[in-house]
Amino acid sequence: MCTTCGCGTDEVKITSGQQPQRAHVHHHHHHDDHQVHAHDSEARLLQVEQDLLRKNNDYAAANRHFFSQRGVFVVNLMSSPGSGKTTLLVNTVGAQKTRYPIAVVEGDQQTSHDAERIRSAGVPGVQINTGKGCHLDAHMVGHALEQLPIENDSVLFIENVGNLVCPAAFDLGETRKVVVMSVTEGEDKPLKYPDMFAVSDLMLINKIDLLPHLNFDTNRCIDYARRVNPEIEILQLSALSGDGCDAWWAWLSSGLDTARTMRKAAAGDQTA
Repeated sequence: MCTTCGCGTDEVKITSGQQPQRAHVHHHHHHDDHQVHAHDSEARLLQVEQDLLRKNNDYAAANRHFFSQRGVFVVNLMSSPGSGKTTLLVNTVGAQKTRYPIAVVEGDQQTSHDAERIRSAGVPGVQINTGKGCHLDAHMVGHALEQLPIENDSVLFIENVGNLVCPAAFDLGETRKVVVMSVTEGEDKPLKYPDMFAVSDLMLINKIDLLPHLNFDTNRCIDYARRVNPEIEILQLSALSGDGCDAWWAWLSSGLDTARTMRKAAAGDQTA
C-alpha cells in the first residue's frame, strides 16, 4: 500500500482535454519523528494504513451510490504496464459505442496520451496523472467525475495505473474489477501477485495471437489464477486481432443490463 511503497498524491492532475486542474485530494501522511521506537513506528504505520483505506472506502461508497442511481456499470481495469489494456479499451470503445454510452477515466503517472486515444475513438475521456502515485483512489475518481459526462444506463471504464500491487487495495466504487495480463508476461503472474488476482472478478488473457511464438502455458496460467481465486472468470482474447472479443463484449453487456435493471427497480421503489 501507499505507506509501504512511499507514493504520494501531491502531484495529482485531472484533465478532460482542457486546462489541467490539480485535484484537492487527501495526502498520504508520513511520520518524520525519528525518535520513536521501532514498535511505535510500526504501530503508527499500521494506523495510517487503516485510516487511509477507511477514508478511501468512504469515498468509494459515495461513488458507488452515484453510479447505482444512474445504472452505470463501472469496470476497474488493472494490469502491469504493457499488457495491452489501452488497446483493448480503444477497440472496445470503437466496437460498442453505438450500442450504449461509454465514458473513460484514464490513470497514468504522467502524460495524457491514453486519454487522447480514448477521445479520438469518439467517447468522453478524463486523464488523471498521479505524479509519484502508483494507483488511483476513490477520491481522485470522484473529482474526475466532475469533468466527465455520465449518462444513465452507461458503461464507465476506469483504466488504473499500470501496477499489479497497489491498485488491488483500493476500492474505487466500481462494479467489477478486471485484471488484464498478456501472454508475454509469463503464466506465473497470479502466483507472484496474488492480491490482484484474488480481488478481481474477471481475468482477461490478452495477446493470444502471439501464442504460436511464445512458450506460454495457458492452462497452467488458468490453474494458477484459480488457486488464488476459485471464483474468478477467465476470458482469452486478442485486442489487436479481435479474436475472443465477442465474449468480452457480451460480458460487458450483461453487466450493463444488471446495472440498468437495478436502477429501474430502485426508481420504482422510490415512487411506490
